[in-house]
Amino acid sequence: MTLNSRKLVYLFFTTLVIGAAAGTITGVLLDTETYFSGGFLNFLFGTLWMFGICAAISLVAQMGFFAYLTFHRLALGLFKSVRLWNWVQAVLVVFVFFDLIYLRYIAFASEDETLWGYMVMPVLLLVFSLIVAYQKQKETNKETFLSALFFMYVITTIEWIPALTVNAVNESKWLWIYLAPLLTANTWQLLTLHRLTREPNKK
Repeated sequence: MTLNSRKLVYLFFTTLVIGAAAGTITGVLLDTETYFSGGFLNFLFGTLWMFGICAAISLVAQMGFFAYLTFHRLALGLFKSVRLWNWVQAVLVVFVFFDLIYLRYIAFASEDETLWGYMVMPVLLLVFSLIVAYQKQKETNKETFLSALFFMYVITTIEWIPALTVNAVNESKWLWIYLAPLLTANTWQLLTLHRLTREPNKK
């Protein structure tokens, strides 16, 4: 398995563009009045501004991905067992899922908000993460499922923290705008890395 400089540059720029584009499209769709009500220049500069912000978020996703790869190797050495490390990752996924729903509800909910309003995004994120983890397992092997799920759910949530200080119900626009490039970039990186490092004679 090798990742030469050409492949690394390819992964970097494709992740940057794909993540930024996904965030920009999300931002425009969530606030069409702002982008389309002021003429072409307003749309152009507004879109470029959003693309720049989402590109920066995409860079965060890339740093998180390579940090996780390093952390994953260290954890395997620490626990001396893939099975034990997988159990730890599974527990952390459950903890983060609980944290995203209940603890955020306790911290930010007003009197007229219910717990249900804080469940939508964590549940959708979990479902998406399960789908990506399944695809990773399908393209590689069954041992990668929990690691992929951990990366997509826990690491994405950590990268998402700057936006999570916003009220999830009343001010959700920036939550989605921040999450879109993170999810897209992380999905692309996770499903592309093994293809780039695969030996040429293997399918």
